[in-house]
Amino acid sequence: MSDAYAAARSLIDAAHAADPKKTADGRAAELVYAARMEAWVARVVPDASPLLRLAARCQHLERWSVPRTTFPDGKVGYLKWRQSLYVKQATRAKELLLQAGVPAAEADEVSTWVSKTALKTNPGTQALEDAACLVFLENEIGDFAAQHADYTREKFIEIIRKTWKKMSPRSHELALALPLPDAIAALVHEAVADA
Repeated sequence: MSDAYAAARSLIDAAHAADPKKTADGRAAELVYAARMEAWVARVVPDASPLLRLAARCQHLERWSVPRTTFPDGKVGYLKWRQSLYVKQATRAKELLLQAGVPAAEADEVSTWVSKTALKTNPGTQALEDAACLVFLENEIGDFAAQHADYTREKFIEIIRKTWKKMSPRSHELALALPLPDAIAALVHEAVADA
């Protein structure tokens, strides 16, 4: 890994370390998320470049600094919040990479991927989306279900179907191999049965 990439990784991880939310073992939640993202990108794209791996670590860069509550309730507010995060995270990723000495063209590429630009047609953007979906399915869907116990079964299936549509065939294979809890696995299989 180049010195610039190593410096970028340090800056990215320092930003993540400022996340006030901690995991049960005391680590910054976004540092844990970044590690999961990078691990999944390496599985989705076995020959993932160091630049793509860095981009994976930027997926939720300083997300904690823009709480969901700063946007209106409901679907429209949620989508606006997500879109604002894509822009903010992409801009911040580019700033940190440039600060570390990563060439501008590469920093621009990472910014494109993190902003979710050209999903389905840009391989880097798709790799990050695949990894994010896999992290959700492997690590977050159980907590999500617990937080939204008022959702109907149909609502959960709809959410999984929307997630599935964003994923590549390679990530579908990886998702189906996940050791999910029985109730979650049943929802996933039902959601993707006709996909």
